[in-house]
Amino acid sequence: MIGSGILTMPALLAPYGSYSFLGWAVTGFGAICLALSYSYLSSRKPGLGGPYFYVQEAFGTRFAGFVAWGYWISLVASVAALALSFTGYSKAYLPLISDSTFYSAAFSAVIILFFTAINARGAREASSVQLITTVVKILPLVFLGFAGIMFGEVKEIPAINPGSNSLFHMIAGLCLLVMFAFIGVESATLPSEDTIEPEKTIPRASILGTLTAVTVYVIATLGLMSVIPLSDLQNSASPFADAAQILVGSSGAMIITIGALFAISGTLNVCIMITGTIMTAGARDGIFPRLFSQKNSRGAPVRALLFSSAVGVMLLFFNSYDSLIKSYEYLLVIATFAVMIVYLTTALASIKLQWQDHKQNQEISITQLSIALLATLFTVLALVGTWVVYQ
Repeated sequence: MIGSGILTMPALLAPYGSYSFLGWAVTGFGAICLALSYSYLSSRKPGLGGPYFYVQEAFGTRFAGFVAWGYWISLVASVAALALSFTGYSKAYLPLISDSTFYSAAFSAVIILFFTAINARGAREASSVQLITTVVKILPLVFLGFAGIMFGEVKEIPAINPGSNSLFHMIAGLCLLVMFAFIGVESATLPSEDTIEPEKTIPRASILGTLTAVTVYVIATLGLMSVIPLSDLQNSASPFADAAQILVGSSGAMIITIGALFAISGTLNVCIMITGTIMTAGARDGIFPRLFSQKNSRGAPVRALLFSSAVGVMLLFFNSYDSLIKSYEYLLVIATFAVMIVYLTTALASIKLQWQDHKQNQEISITQLSIALLATLFTVLALVGTWVVYQ
């Protein structure tokens, strides 16, 4: 979860000022409900494909196919957005990509292909890269957040409601934007065939990962808004590097940039891995073409990985005429809208499966049922945000 979402999100949330923290609060609560729902589903019966598997069990192959395609589209758009974010943080050290949107897109495409090659070597290699990037990326974000809170002006962050939206519609729009930073809440459920003791490991990873992300996000956003004027922040392609420049000078900015690149790399790496996983799971059931069901000798779905990455690269060049921030926001909305449909369907699947268990005289938890209902309501709120963002 902790990747380009938080690293570029402050620029998108700057027009809302302190109201953006209402979005973090509501979205954080909704993400935790989703994590708890996925924890229940994975402990109930782990299966390859995560959301796709659970929806298939609850509603059948037709609905599962809808979820699989929507989830895949979300992942591919996320891959393109993450690569653009990586490029944004690299611009200060690569002047060539700063001067041309085409060169920016080309550099982003190379980054996608690099991590596709890593995933083509197998799940163990991909997870090793993931572990390293996770350790490296969290510390700089927390450090910069606390530094901004200590040395900035927290009380000076104004509350802004851009446009003429009501408070409800503004929060709905914020939820759609902020939810991009939580895409991945379901990712621990996907590679169940490659996970040791999935019924224990997956719920633990989902819940602890989401709680950690919420904490890091709020601290980091508050720190940045305390240091950088909102008028400058909303136009920044690398807000954390800019904040580090203000707080500790050019050397600090370089350190933060390196940490940001590690963070984006980790999220990009796992998104590429999941595009292959979801296509493989769907291809086995005829939802995706059968040729994507094959894996190489290392257990990597190379064909699915290459096809998904190729589509991600095409999305990059389709948006190469826009500024980096505008292209990123466009891809973000595609990714978030598509994945919210997946989350909504999965939350409904949790409700139906619990009801099926009840009809078979199995004891169900009122708490788990309530969590699934809350997750459903939250996803509906975020989907309303699509209309708010583009009205």
